[in-house]
Amino acid sequence: MKPLLVTMGDACGIGPEIIAQAYAMGELGGAVVCADLQVMRRALATVGHPGPVAQLADVGSLDEVPPGAMPVWQPPALAPGLVGLPLGKVQAQAGAAAAACIEAAVAEVMAGRAGGLVTAPIHKAALSAAGVAYPGHTEMLQALAAQSLKLDTAPPVRMMLANDELRVVLVTIHVALRRAIELLDTPGIVQTLRLTHAAGARFGIPHPRIAVAGLNPHAGEGGLFGDEELRIIEPAIAQARAEGIDARGPFAPDTVFMRARHATGHPGEFDFVVAMTHDHGLIPVKYLGVADGVNVTLGLPFVRTSPDHGTAFDLAGTGRADPSSLVCAIRLARRLSG
Repeated sequence: MKPLLVTMGDACGIGPEIIAQAYAMGELGGAVVCADLQVMRRALATVGHPGPVAQLADVGSLDEVPPGAMPVWQPPALAPGLVGLPLGKVQAQAGAAAAACIEAAVAEVMAGRAGGLVTAPIHKAALSAAGVAYPGHTEMLQALAAQSLKLDTAPPVRMMLANDELRVVLVTIHVALRRAIELLDTPGIVQTLRLTHAAGARFGIPHPRIAVAGLNPHAGEGGLFGDEELRIIEPAIAQARAEGIDARGPFAPDTVFMRARHATGHPGEFDFVVAMTHDHGLIPVKYLGVADGVNVTLGLPFVRTSPDHGTAFDLAGTGRADPSSLVCAIRLARRLSG
């Protein structure tokens, strides 16, 4: 089975430490860490588990790793000196290194040498300081996939946040709210519904029930509180249904997540919820527990998951960061790529 690749994220944040904790918990089986060797050695010491580190010459050398050693592949393009950067601060060098690890990992996955990608948190300000032209992981991975496939147009992708109780897919992500509303259109929502429907098969749900959350209070109340539901969202649902997709709604966004939630004694009415904007969709999932949430990018030609939290600069270097979300991301990536 091809290994998963786990990228270190921002070297000045908690990414290396939560990877080190996942390793100490025995959760890195079948995975290779794409990172700076010295940064990972420091992270292991920080979390009180100074185990051995095996530097791999290439991703395919996982079988040669001694038992109990953390397998680390350091991309050739990674600049030296990361371990000397101050923890908990935005550093251009850390942003550049995070981007280099992502680029190298995607190249390995696209070349068929790895089975999927798990990304530790990056810092958007550090990426920007390094001159990286993408606001986040999702946009960067989309562009890298297009470059690898030599496509003139990047493949459509969508961000999904999932835990055991709720799966939410977003139509728009990292833009100002005003801009997000401007970007909403029927083709974009239809594309989101197609990607969500296709994701169902990976989750073992060949015919997923998809709830569509409205944009406005009470889903517009028939146009009284906004007409986007009538003009944009309802036609998208109708088109998706004509294609055989079980999309329903639009539903009032203040109640649809409760209806979809799968909890003890409360089987959810839906398998996925599609939300129009970033915070509309992510607040309900994160409220159920950041530790259990996983970010999944739909539409890429490979599996990609990540924790549902950021770099937590205030915890960097303390060894107290919770690795639970990363562990969930590794487990889900293993399941989806298996």
